Amino acid sequence: MKKVTSVFVVSVIVSVLFIIWGILPESMIGSANLANVTGLIQAFIIEKFGWFYLLTATFFLIFAIGLIFSKFGNVKLGKDDDEPEYSYLSWFAMLFSAGMGIGLVFWGVSEPISHYSAPPPNQEAFTDAAASAAMRYSFFHWGLHPWAIYSVIALALAYFTFRHNQNGVISNILRPVFGDKVDGKLGVLVNFIAVFATIFGVATSLGLGAIQIGGGASYLFPGIENGFATQLVIIVIVTVLFMVSAQTGLNKGIKYLSNINVVLAILLMIFLLFAGPTNFIMDFFTTTLGSYIQNLPSLSFRLTPFDQENTWVQDWTLFYWAWWISWAPFVGTFIARISKGRTVREFVIGVLAVPTIFGALWFSVFGGAGLFLQHFQGIEIIEIINERGTEVALFAVLENFPMGTFMSILAILLICTFFITSADSATFVLGMQTTNGSLNPPNSVKFVWGLIQSATAAILLYTGGLEALQTAAIIVALPFAIIMILMVVALWRTLFKEKVIRVKVVEKKDH
Repeated sequence: MKKVTSVFVVSVIVSVLFIIWGILPESMIGSANLANVTGLIQAFIIEKFGWFYLLTATFFLIFAIGLIFSKFGNVKLGKDDDEPEYSYLSWFAMLFSAGMGIGLVFWGVSEPISHYSAPPPNQEAFTDAAASAAMRYSFFHWGLHPWAIYSVIALALAYFTFRHNQNGVISNILRPVFGDKVDGKLGVLVNFIAVFATIFGVATSLGLGAIQIGGGASYLFPGIENGFATQLVIIVIVTVLFMVSAQTGLNKGIKYLSNINVVLAILLMIFLLFAGPTNFIMDFFTTTLGSYIQNLPSLSFRLTPFDQENTWVQDWTLFYWAWWISWAPFVGTFIARISKGRTVREFVIGVLAVPTIFGALWFSVFGGAGLFLQHFQGIEIIEIINERGTEVALFAVLENFPMGTFMSILAILLICTFFITSADSATFVLGMQTTNGSLNPPNSVKFVWGLIQSATAAILLYTGGLEALQTAAIIVALPFAIIMILMVVALWRTLFKEKVIRVKVVEKKDH
């Protein structure tokens, strides 16, 4: 523990105090309990700053796409002769597993079905148009915008760490903006916000994972109840597994499990594609992809100022943008760590395009199968969700196809491996951010963060279930969104300065 910093100490203290606050019974603190307080803060943020999340996410996407076509595209994330550490397959597998693995499995069926039954503004439920809009918005929420958010912070971290030999902490990216102030209290504050955002963001997904594993187990085995006790047992078991994986380091546990994740996900997706309504799924994918690209500009700026009573955009789009921003320090740091040696253009195209296309295909297969059953065959997937919860939607769909039980067990295994890799990656990132950017943080530090993030997930589930998890993610995203905008400024300044220096060097050589 010799390498720990003040950020580690402050973050651990605040996290432990937060966990204690969550444990305190309502009889002791009344309305000042965790769920009530975070709910009030969330309502205020969404009411006053919802537009800010929307504009910020869209700004990051425009900036990322602009870099692809800019004069900075050939700049290496490292020295000019550095080569990538990982193959494309391992690189994509790790960034995808860390980025949104559990979420895709959780929402793959339930989000399109939810939009179909409770559609966006100006749509009528249970219609062909509602089904089309449901899939288009699923593409939108899990497509280019979230990966643009990830790419901005990951690119900045990789660039400053591997090309300018900075240690891999968030505050160092802001040096071109604030100078040496980042070495003092300002830097501690920035890194603390990043660490806290990571804890909440990962806790959200760990909670989702525990809920869905419990939901799958209770769906397959009626004697198991998907309550807090079951979810707590799942969290404890998976915590032990990811702590063991975390001790093996980046090139063993995370890399191998990420590759297994992708293989399992592809197998499950291919099975359902061919066992299900193949033509419908692929037609739906093709049509929705075109519609998504066509409507991307209007979707990116859509709010409902003249329909104040309709909170659909706030409940879905704005929540997602906040959720992705809260995940950004974790996923961004991890993607940066595995991206040394790639060019800016290669990096941005890879991070934006590949996961977006895979996610679109995933929603088309799983969400498309659910919509097909509901819309054409009258199988009430929505009723099952209303009765037994969002977490059982995937299993309710799989049981309607051959080998449904086996596929459901495979899906639970996939959720477990995504759970492990997300938590494993998070302990690695939290270790980096609290040990001055060490590329191989001590196992003891990772162990502490593993316990804290699992405890946070358990407390949030205990105090308010999924709603409390979502609320916490939205709250911590606001300050970090501001930090990310400053990162873009710092990155642009430094890239421009480097390009100017290079031009002058070339001109001197020519003379």
